[in-house]
Amino acid sequence: MSLSRRNLIAAAAAFAGLPRSAHAATPREITWDDLIPPGVPYSEIIGEGEMDEQNDVWSPVFDANATKLNDALDGAYIKMPGFIIPIDISTKGVTSFVLVPYTGACIHTPPPPPNQLVFVTSKTPWPSDKLWDAVWVIGQMQHELQSTEVAETGYTLVADKMEVYVW
Repeated sequence: MSLSRRNLIAAAAAFAGLPRSAHAATPREITWDDLIPPGVPYSEIIGEGEMDEQNDVWSPVFDANATKLNDALDGAYIKMPGFIIPIDISTKGVTSFVLVPYTGACIHTPPPPPNQLVFVTSKTPWPSDKLWDAVWVIGQMQHELQSTEVAETGYTLVADKMEVYVW
């Protein structure tokens, strides 16, 4: 089968008009501060707190700013650092987890506010022997307030790639 030059140019133009996959793009590197909407100071998302004496746990009380999310990140292809709090773990590794800004968040201390937590599902399991390493997570982020076993999260992310964070 032979393609004419005109048909070849038309086919190339049609493919050029197709949307590019977010995965082919260079991820936008963000920090935890970027998760808070512009104009909302971090000091305004943390409330006092109260002691749950029955469960022997300190529970933070957040105001409405704790669930405000950065609209610019909804659908963005990003790269961000953090630490893993496993949710689904098997012999192959961790496939879903909460990405937190510091070691021990949600485990040894009250959880950060929802707009400082990301629920991540990984296409490739992260090795169980590297759970204490800081990681880079790369993928598409979405707004999604949800409740997990460890905390309320404000964002979700499907990780295309993960790597150890090098200081």
